[in-house]
Parts: sequence; C-alpha cells; structure tokens
Amino acid sequence: MGATSKNRQILISFSGMDGAGKSTQIANVRALVERSGGSVVVRAFWDDVVVGTRFREGFSHKVLKSEKGIGAPGKPVERRDKNVRSWYLNLARYAMYFADALNLAIVVRRVRKTGADVIIFDRYIYDQLANLPFESPFVRAYIALVKLLIPRPDVIFFLDADPVAARARKPEYPVDFLEHNRRAYLRLAELIGNVTVIPPLPLADALQRVSTEFTKSYPATLNPASTLVVDADKFSSTPAA
Repeated sequence: MGATSKNRQILISFSGMDGAGKSTQIANVRALVERSGGSVVVRAFWDDVVVGTRFREGFSHKVLKSEKGIGAPGKPVERRDKNVRSWYLNLARYAMYFADALNLAIVVRRVRKTGADVIIFDRYIYDQLANLPFESPFVRAYIALVKLLIPRPDVIFFLDADPVAARARKPEYPVDFLEHNRRAYLRLAELIGNVTVIPPLPLADALQRVSTEFTKSYPATLNPASTLVVDADKFSSTPAA
C-alpha cells in the first residue's frame, strides 16, 4: 500500500539519549505498520544524513581519544565526542550541524519518493542540537534557523530515560553527562514545540504509549480491521538502544 492523497505519508522521528530505547520503539512501530499492510522506510541519521561521518569518527578517535565500539552491559566503552565541550568544538558543531540540516532536507525529499506510507528516522537533527549550550541567545537563534531549514516530522518522539538505567543498558558516557543530556533534551522539546515526550516507563508501558500516540496521529495508514497489540515480550530480550 503506497502513500496516496487519501492516506497521506507520515514522517516520524525518534530522539533521546543513548540507552533510552529508540531502536526498540522503532522496531515496534515498524511491526505495527507492516502488520496492518502499510509500508515503512527507516533511515538512521548518522548513517544516512550526517555529512563527513568518517572524518568525524576519525577525529573523535584520534584527537579526542574516544574508544571505538558500542557499549553493552558488561562491555563498557569510554566515548569522547559529544560529551567534550570547548569553544572551538562548539564552533565546529555549528558548521557541521548546519551541513547536516541541509543534507537532511535532501534525504527526506529523496525518501518521500519511495512512496512509503511511514518514514521513520532513528535520530534527527534534534539529537545534534541537544549538544549545544541553550543558555546562549545565539544558540537559540541558531536552533530557530535550523527549524526553518529542515522538514518538520509529523510526529516527534523524545524518549526520556533515567540516566543511571540508560547507562546500564548502553555504558558509553558518564552518568553526569547523561543527566546533563537529559535536561538538554527536555529543554529542547520546549524550544521545538509539539514534541511527544515519552517519560521513563516499564518497557510494556512505553511501547503502548508510543503505539497509542502513533495510531492517534495517523490512523489512515493503518487497516482499521487490524488489532494493534503491543507484544512487549518480543522486545524484552533486546537491550533498549
């Protein structure tokens, strides 16, 4: 079932700190749509949108001495990238994030041509903006400019999480940074407006909350005869990421 004028295409983004459960939620929403006969395209912001990923990864590893790999329970890594704050790195971030925003507009336009009913982004430009110092009037003006450049998703999910629990699931950044990052996301949600913030909840409840908000926002995509039942057990063995 391709997107039509009757069943309009919907763009969804999932954002949040590492370990908040984005991968689990995306898998669930995808399953809901496909079970109802709809088509889904998923794009990962870092892989499909970010400009110069190899250079940026190389810089964090060679210059900032960030450890390689992805943290997992029992196998922590010490990342040094977005948690490193200095004036010259922030200056570079403004340029890089602006390039990412421009490319995001291109990627969204391209992926809309696939005709998929639902387009899901695993992270969005918002996850980049959360790394900036909001107390600066310049940064708030910068965010306002970026908002004008990018396609605004029809549904914006911010997944909130307890920093200690998030680090236990994905041990990459210190808890104090995750606490700062959490506050940044919540403040950014206010600046963006009309963001659906999913509070820290047990897995089954979080899955149900996202499913309810999604189906409420775009019921036309889904077959009314389908019973949308969240199967938390299907995802309980998968670490939230």
